[in-house]
This record gives sequence, C-alpha cells and structure tokens, in this order.
Amino acid sequence: MPCLQAPSTRPVRPERHRDHHPKTQTEGRATHGKTAQARHGRRGRGAFIGAVHRIASRIDDRWEVVAGALSSDPERARASAADLGIAPDRAYASWEEMARAEAAREDGIDAVAIVTPNHMHAGPAIAFLKAGIHVICDKPLAATSDQADAIAAAAREASARFVLTHNYTGYPLIRQARAMIAAGELGEIRLVQAEYAQDWLTESVEATGNKQAAWRTDPAQAGAGALGDIGTHAFNLLSFVTGLRTEALLADLQSFGPGRRVDDNAHVLLRLERGARGMLWASQVAPGNENGLRLRVYGTKGGLEWGQENPNVMTFAPFGEPKRILTRGGAGLGGSSAQFTRIPPGHPEGYLEAFATLYADAADLIAGTGDGALLPGIADGLDGMWFISACQRSSAAGGQWVTR
Repeated sequence: MPCLQAPSTRPVRPERHRDHHPKTQTEGRATHGKTAQARHGRRGRGAFIGAVHRIASRIDDRWEVVAGALSSDPERARASAADLGIAPDRAYASWEEMARAEAAREDGIDAVAIVTPNHMHAGPAIAFLKAGIHVICDKPLAATSDQADAIAAAAREASARFVLTHNYTGYPLIRQARAMIAAGELGEIRLVQAEYAQDWLTESVEATGNKQAAWRTDPAQAGAGALGDIGTHAFNLLSFVTGLRTEALLADLQSFGPGRRVDDNAHVLLRLERGARGMLWASQVAPGNENGLRLRVYGTKGGLEWGQENPNVMTFAPFGEPKRILTRGGAGLGGSSAQFTRIPPGHPEGYLEAFATLYADAADLIAGTGDGALLPGIADGLDGMWFISACQRSSAAGGQWVTR
C-alpha cells in the first residue's frame, strides 16, 4: 500500500560535523532562529521508500512521526500506526481526513511526507498545501503533466512550502561538485554524461507478485518506467551540479521485458544551454548493475567524475595535471562538502545520510533558519515532468529532437 508521512516540530540543532556541538533540545513548535524536530506521518505498510524517508528524517533528530494515513484499509492503518508509535486518534483512514484534522489541531503537523505511487501524489499534495501544511513529496512530481500542473498551481497559491526529494542532491561531494563548477574550476562546461543503471527488472518480476515492480511497471500508476523511476534522478542530478538547463533532447526508449507496458531502458541525447552537450542512459535491465548512478562533467579547464555506489570519493582532473582524488570531508575541500558531513572522513556516509540532508534542510526552511537554496522544489519537479514527456514524444516520433 502507499504511504503518507507527516512532520511537526520540537526544536533541536543537529550535530552535522565533528566540530559542531549539539544544542539543548526544547519543547514547542518551530520558530524563527531555531531549528526544529518535525512530526510526520505515513501511509502504507512495508513500502521501501516509506521506511527510507522515516529513517532519514530521524538521523539528525529533526523530525518525529506523530500522524499518518497509512492505508486505505482501516485495520491496516491502525496496525501500522501502532507499529510506529502513533497515537490512535492520529491514525487516519484517509489523507483527506488527516489534512482536515491536523490543520485544526494546535499541535498539528508542520509537514507531510508523501511517499505514495506517482499517481497518488496530486490529491494529498494539493489538500495539504491548501491546509497550510508543508509538503515533502517523493519524485517524480506526478504520473501525468496535468497532475503536476495542478500541484504547481496549488503550490503557487499556498503559503506552505513544497519540497521534492531528489535525494542524490544531498550527497556532500555532489554539493562540492556544484560549488566547484559554479566557481569556474572546470571552466566552461562542454560535456555531461549521466547514467543510472540497475538490473532488477531484467526478468518480468512484476508477474511474480512483487508489489514494487507491479506499480512501477503500470503506466496508470507510474506514468513512465525507468525514465520516471531513475531517469529523472539522473536528469535532476546533471542539472543540479552543472546549473545548466536542457534546451532540447532526443530519446530512444525500449521495453525489453516481455509484455512490459512501460520503458525499461532509455538512451537520451541532450542539448544544454551555453552550447554544452550531454548524454543520459537509464536502464533497469542491465545485469550486474545494482544502483549505478554515475555523473561525469567536463569543461575547458578540467573534469569531475562521481559514482553513487562509492559516494565518498570524487575524481577531479585539472587539464594537463595529475588527477586528484577528493574525499568527503577531506583536506582542501573547504565548506562545500564539510558542512554537509556528519562524521569524520574515512567513516563512510551514504544514501540515508544524503536523504537526511534534504530533511535537515527542509526543517531549517520551515523553521526560518535556512533559505532552502539547495532543496529541490516545484520547478525541479516540473523540469522532470518535461523530461519524461519530451523523451516519450521524441521516441514515439522515431527519435526526433524535442525542444522546450
């Protein structure tokens, strides 16, 4: 079943680096000048990404799960709430009930985390935004462009904030790469190579009762296959790091799985602004690849290479000089990486910590102690939806270029 999670606040400042000291925790809602532990809820039981959100939200002790619409089945909803320590009166049978009730409570949630299948993002997102409750939503933004536009319209009219969890932007070395490129250390960007390869759909596991595979390969629920599931991550990552907007693309999509109704492999050519060129490969049928997200960026002065499966190391190659191996929080990196590091260099950090960085940034934004400049939001979500639609249109037309 799908999940909804919702946060609220008890101020506490997290220890983000070994040189930082934790502050005293106090009770109350977030106020300006304080960081906040936020209360949040979820819908569904046993879903992979729901558990990831819940764990990541607690790493910096910034969020607390206090409410949830956890299943459309009341009995399952109550059981799931009990598992998470949610009080019975805050275990809701629907997200509609949850939005109304929490908005009316003096101690109501500050934010809701929406971790449902893609086609179920719009309804809850719009309802909570209208209720003045901040929204943290899993990517992609929605299953269809119409749903995405409806969320965007609600976000524009709301006082509440909207955050999209493109969690890979939370890796310290990814933020380091962004800072280096912005500072001109690579010169003018010429080439970008992004890939995200997995192998878990090499066989038709959706026909075996695998619930994750079933909804992710259902066009009505997912809207797209590998393109939306992991391709949007790669597309967002290259945009985040380089700061360049894609102006046009050409895509060739395949569905290799027998009877599969969505793409499971995508090759995409990109024309970026300022004359840069890019290539993106997203596949869930590449045996031997577990979670192979990789980014390579090359400019007139040098290049950078980073891989998600070994995220604490990045290669920097200034043109005409020996390659340099940069490590998370290591010597010579300054604040761009170290400020997002929780433990000393040499102690591995990874996926959950990167996810936690987005939750910490969101808590700062809600508390008024951060500007959210590095947080993905509505604009990033709409960009991802354009990417999906443009790739589908390009491939359907036999590989034609599609422009903005």
